[in-house]
Amino acid sequence: MKLYNLIYKLLGVEYGKGFRLKGFPVIVPKKRGGIKIGNNVTINSSLFSNLLGLYQRTIIVSRTPQAEIIIGDDVGISGATVYARERIEIGSHTRIGANVKIIDNDFHPTDPALRLEASHLNMGIKPVSIGENVFIGCNSIILKGATIGDNTTIGAGSVVSGTIPANCIAAGNPARVIKRLDDKK
Repeated sequence: MKLYNLIYKLLGVEYGKGFRLKGFPVIVPKKRGGIKIGNNVTINSSLFSNLLGLYQRTIIVSRTPQAEIIIGDDVGISGATVYARERIEIGSHTRIGANVKIIDNDFHPTDPALRLEASHLNMGIKPVSIGENVFIGCNSIILKGATIGDNTTIGAGSVVSGTIPANCIAAGNPARVIKRLDDKK
C-alpha cells in the first residue's frame, strides 16, 4: 500500500480505482466522506508533472462539516485549489489546467463592518457545478455560484462568476461565451 493510500484512507477521503498522484497534494476533508474522488483521476502536484509550471501543490479542502467535493471519473487536475464550504462538483472527463482556483465562497464577508466583527463568518457561499468533459484553462478562477455546462472550454486566465452554458468556449473577466460549438461533434 502506498503512503498516500494510507493517509487518505485515515482521513476518510473516498477515491476510486486508478487514482494517480504525481507529487503529493494537500487533500483535507473536514469530515469523513466530505471528499469523493472517482475512478482514474490524476492529480499533478509536482513541479515537473505539468510543464506549464505549477505554482503550488494541488489543494483540495472541504472546510466545514457539511461541505462536499465530488470529483467524477477520468478527471485531471494540475496544481489547482478546490476549496468548498458547501459543495463543489466536477463532472467526469474534465480537465483542470495549471493553477486554477475553484472556490464556493468569498473567504471573508464583503461587508466591511461584518469583516471587522468576524472575518470567518457571514461570507457569501454558493455551490459550484462543473459539467462533464469540461476543460478549464490555466490560471482561471471559478467563483462561488458558478455553473459550467458539459463540453465547454474556459479560456486561460478567465474568471467565471455566473452560468456558462454547455457546448461553448468562454473566456475573459468576467468570462463570456465567445463561440458556440456544434452539438453534433
